[in-house]
Amino acid sequence: MVSVFPLCRKAAKSAALAAALVLFGCGPMPNGGSGPAFDRSKPVPVALLLPSGSGNAGDETLARGLKQAADMAVADVAGSVKIDLRVYNAGSDPTLAAQMATQAADEGAVIILGPVFGDSANAAGLAVRGKGLNVLSFSNNTDVAGGNVFVLGQTFQNTARRLTAYAARAGKGNILIVHDKTPQGDLGQRAIETAAASTGARIVGTVPYDFTGPGVTAAVPTIVSTAQSTGASSMMLTADSAGALPLLAQLLPEQGLGPSAIQYIGLTRWDIPSATLALPGLQGGWFALPDPGLSAQFQSRYAAAYGQSPHPIAGLAYDGIAAVAALVKSGRSDPFSAASLTQPAGFAGVNGVFRLRPDGTNERGLAVAQIQNGQVVVIDPAPRSFGGAGF
Repeated sequence: MVSVFPLCRKAAKSAALAAALVLFGCGPMPNGGSGPAFDRSKPVPVALLLPSGSGNAGDETLARGLKQAADMAVADVAGSVKIDLRVYNAGSDPTLAAQMATQAADEGAVIILGPVFGDSANAAGLAVRGKGLNVLSFSNNTDVAGGNVFVLGQTFQNTARRLTAYAARAGKGNILIVHDKTPQGDLGQRAIETAAASTGARIVGTVPYDFTGPGVTAAVPTIVSTAQSTGASSMMLTADSAGALPLLAQLLPEQGLGPSAIQYIGLTRWDIPSATLALPGLQGGWFALPDPGLSAQFQSRYAAAYGQSPHPIAGLAYDGIAAVAALVKSGRSDPFSAASLTQPAGFAGVNGVFRLRPDGTNERGLAVAQIQNGQVVVIDPAPRSFGGAGF
């Protein structure tokens, strides 16, 4: 008997790639502070707050991946922008993150990349708000976004907008939400509801379930009956592979609500781990992911440089450096102000285009993929610029 599902903590050639790290355009700028001043004749001082020192082996692996990706980016842009990357070990303690952010500001950093965890990002932002520094966190927790804190991680809101818009265009816009009763599941539910309101999709029902094996099993008849009574054309699941997704993918088809009866859509990555792709109940399902071609390019270069695959969120550190370099190259007098950071044209990152929003969240260009015979097949490519299809 399954008891409780484990909760997991969420996380080309050099010349060609470096050439892609440019500001797409300047366009109108929102209002914002001027940002800290710095000596343009010297390397740009950038602070990198890492989760090293927490005593957790996973945090150390993550810290190493972020540092190596940042180093790769610094090397790639070195021909046009010199960056003085300063590393601070912030562990996983918000108090320590605040101390390290303060130290980085006092030592002359003009912008802070990291930390990873939401509460630490919030603490770091509060610590340096009065010093005029912005924080580009590697978190995907939009609850801590705003003020001088921006999140770089792929968010539920961004993913939900992409998938609900595609579902509406594909005639699958009557959506049933199925989510676990956890903070993450509740956040996913709200993201889907908000996205649908602006993308032409319609939420026809919501079924929550207790985050236990018996809880999932007990919810299945309600999920099936709700889908049938509401005429839902698609079902969006907030579960991931470490949680209820495998069990739902087994039980729902057994009760007549398989992929042939309703379109399955995942708010999480269904290709991580890759074994998820083999689940019979998920064949034909949709999910969103960064531009696969660009992601593969980064993974190949990283592996060649460091002898191993990058951590799934290591590319965020590269993106942070890419944005810094592009802003310096833009020639703006206030490259690290809120106005500059949120310029509408966005930036080119290793996983595709992205831009920061005035509310501290982000938009990323995502592809829509379908699982076909255990393989990932892109059915709607990731946009390569803002303003076109996919946004």
